[in-house]
Formats: sequence, C-alpha cells, structure tokens
Amino acid sequence: METIRVPINRPFFGEEEAKEVYRLVIAGALTSSATEGGRKVREFEAGLSAYLGCKDVVVVNSGTSALVAALMAADVKSGDEVIVPSFTFVATANAVRFLGAVPVFADIRLSDYTLDIDDVKRKLNRKTRAVIPVNLYGDIADVHALKELLEKDFLPVIEDAAQSLGSSEDGARSGTMGEMGCFSFYPSKVISTGEGGAVATNAPELATKLRMIRNHGMVKGYDTTILGLNFRLPEIEAALGVEQLRRLEGFIASRRRNAAALTKGLGELGNVRLVRERPGQRFNWYLYTIYVKGNRDKLMKRLRESGFGATVYYNPPVHRTPYYSKLSSSPLPHTDDAAAHVLSIPVHPFVTESDVDEMIRLIKTDDVR
Repeated sequence: METIRVPINRPFFGEEEAKEVYRLVIAGALTSSATEGGRKVREFEAGLSAYLGCKDVVVVNSGTSALVAALMAADVKSGDEVIVPSFTFVATANAVRFLGAVPVFADIRLSDYTLDIDDVKRKLNRKTRAVIPVNLYGDIADVHALKELLEKDFLPVIEDAAQSLGSSEDGARSGTMGEMGCFSFYPSKVISTGEGGAVATNAPELATKLRMIRNHGMVKGYDTTILGLNFRLPEIEAALGVEQLRRLEGFIASRRRNAAALTKGLGELGNVRLVRERPGQRFNWYLYTIYVKGNRDKLMKRLRESGFGATVYYNPPVHRTPYYSKLSSSPLPHTDDAAAHVLSIPVHPFVTESDVDEMIRLIKTDDVR
C-alpha cells in the first residue's frame, strides 16, 4: 500500500492568514453585496491588479465562476461556438456548455501542451464567438498569435490562466494578454483562498459588466440591469488571498528552484521529454510535467511507492469523457498522445533538495520501456 509523503501539491497557510480570518469572524464581516465588494475583496483586487499590471481585476467565488462570468461578459450565448483545448480540466468546456454554447475542441502542441494555432484556424467558422487558450501546468499559450488570428473578426481571447498566476512572457503577466484572463485559487494552485477565482481585464467596460454579473446584474441594490448570478467572493476568502499574494513570489522562487534542479538532472535522459521556457518566458512551474516515452504508468507506480505523488493530468482528456464524447468526434492526435504519456511530479515549495534528488534517481534508474 502506497503512502504519499510528498503530495503533488500542497497549500501553505500561516499565522497571518489565521489572524485575518479570526478578525473577520469576530467582527461578523463575512461578505458584502455591494457592487464593489467588501473591504477585503477590494484590497485583494487592488493587490492582484498591481501584481498583474492590468487595469482591473474582479474576484469571484471559483475559477469556474471566473470562466462563466468572462464568457457572459463576452456575450457568449446559446448556439455560439467557443474553441477550447480538450487537454485540460473539464471546467473550461463546462463553462461554455453551461451557457448553452458549444465547446469546439482544438488540438495542442506537444512542445508545451497549449493550443495548436493551426488547428484553431481550421476550427474557426461563422459561429465562433471566442477562443479560450489554457496556460497549462504554468506554461504560456501563444496568445499573441491567437489575437493576430482573431482580430479581423473582433473575436475575444479569454485566457484560462487558472494554473499560471505569476508566469510571464516578455514582461507581460499571464492572464493579461487577452481581452480577459481567468484565475483559480483552489487549494492545489500556487496561492489559495480555499475556493476562489478572478477575472483580469484592461477594458473598463468589461470590468463594469463583470462586477454586475457576479452580483445578480445589480449596481445599486434591486436594480438588475443585465443577467447575473451570485459569484461573490466572501470576505474570509479574500483575506486569505491578500496574505497569500504577499507570499506569491516566494512560492514561485521555490518552485523555479526545484524545477531548475529537475531539468538539470533529467535533461540528458533519452526516456523523457521536458518542457522548457522559451526566451522571454518565466513559468511559475505550477506542475512539473514530463513526457515519458516508455511505460508511463510503471514509472508513476514506482514514484508513488516511494512516497511521491506523481499524477497524470489529464487522462482521459475532456473530449473522451462520457459526456463530451457524445458531443465531439473531432480527431485530436496530439491530445491523445499527451494523455497517454505525460506525468506530473511534485515541485511545490515543500519539496526539498533531497526529494528532487530522489525523484531524479528514480526516473533515471527506472526501466520504463
């Protein structure tokens, strides 16, 4: 029976977070139905906006809510099509489907597991209303190429940056390169609020819409003007976010240090293929993911038996799940290839230098053919 000593991800909360939550509970300051949110919500939004270098951030109660709100702000409606990857968590497609729109799955690049622009181009048609690239594992999709492709039709790019807070390319933060960028603060993410999410944008009119959407379409009370829901982030979660944001760069530094050591130790192996930063890129290394050319599941079993929470993300990919397999028959060869070969190993701040050395040894010495 395996005992996982080093999980694939692990949140960190300290005394500062606990004290802030305690203060709010004692004061009874749990949430706010004001359009601009409560005090901690506003503080968290301001901190995220400054960190990301964008004009506005609207926080919500989950990463999925962020995606739904962004699609609503982009006026995606029933019958519209939205191009998404299948090689990601199902929330991306579910947000599209929830609005009655159709997720059209495009294939990925095996170099970094993000959307293949050429396949996106093949899937575009008159029904396409938006494209959602996913910055998977903390890597960065080619958002600039997507925007260039879509600009003639005025179609928005909505970045799914749930896994890439703190990643950047040529100085621009992940989640700020499209019309909107969606984040998640689930416990496995680089920072956590328990549950929570955010939408970043540089368009004031979208920020205004997003704030209405998260609060039943209201502005000044019972004056619903557009369709909205309760996507509000409670004050307790926002307080956690404020403190976690102070720790973010430290968390990323630890992840990058561990990732650099793994890349150095595994870089010459013939049985695995690694994702590498391209010039100008800086990954947060949310997950360190290798492509195993041989027996992936055998290697995963060996790592897990040694206490490391090696995990496969994502098998099956979304288009092969029972629900979506009935809706999509488009061939996605790179997606299927990745699902059969990728393996993520721990890289978070609790991973020690000796843990890294042990994982390298296990991968080096394992017969994965």
